[in-house]
Amino acid sequence: SIRPRGERLIEVYSIKLQRRVQCFGELAYQLWVLLETNPKIESFCERPANFEIGSGKRLVDFWTRENSQEEFLLIKRSSLDLIVCSTASDIPIRIITLSDLAASRFWINNWQRFLPLLVTYREHMSPSILRSIVKFIKEPTQLSRIEREFVTGDPTIIRAALFHLLHQGLLAAPSLHVEPFSYLTYFEPTGGVL
Repeated sequence: SIRPRGERLIEVYSIKLQRRVQCFGELAYQLWVLLETNPKIESFCERPANFEIGSGKRLVDFWTRENSQEEFLLIKRSSLDLIVCSTASDIPIRIITLSDLAASRFWINNWQRFLPLLVTYREHMSPSILRSIVKFIKEPTQLSRIEREFVTGDPTIIRAALFHLLHQGLLAAPSLHVEPFSYLTYFEPTGGVL
């Protein structure tokens, strides 16, 4: 589809979709990070449809599926952006505001660092190390303790494994929503099975 005027094209690789995704502008990229890193979102597609918005047409930013429920997501790009949608579709439209994205800034910033690592190392994580980490983390456990337990050299593969388990919803790290990732970050079990 055609890039909206003035929007930068940002290409990323989605592990969830197993393909490249094109985001038009920083806001769409930030929303992609939230969709990609939410284990409850089963699938999504960028720019799935045009809708009549007010007096013109507008591309929907994303379609998502969660628990078999579908939704269209439309970013309200400014406070002056009046969105009045009329559509023949049965799929509900959810408006994503700038404050919604701003409220997720720590999570987005953390995952901007994690996702390239996850993509790079996704073929190098053995099922046995993933199982060992899940088995080890029986309660909230600090990154520094996890690394002491598992790292024999470069900690990168262990961090990639932790991010993979977070991405899959098998571990949680609630502090990543409110502060930057560090040695003090706690990972905790979710009860999910590998």
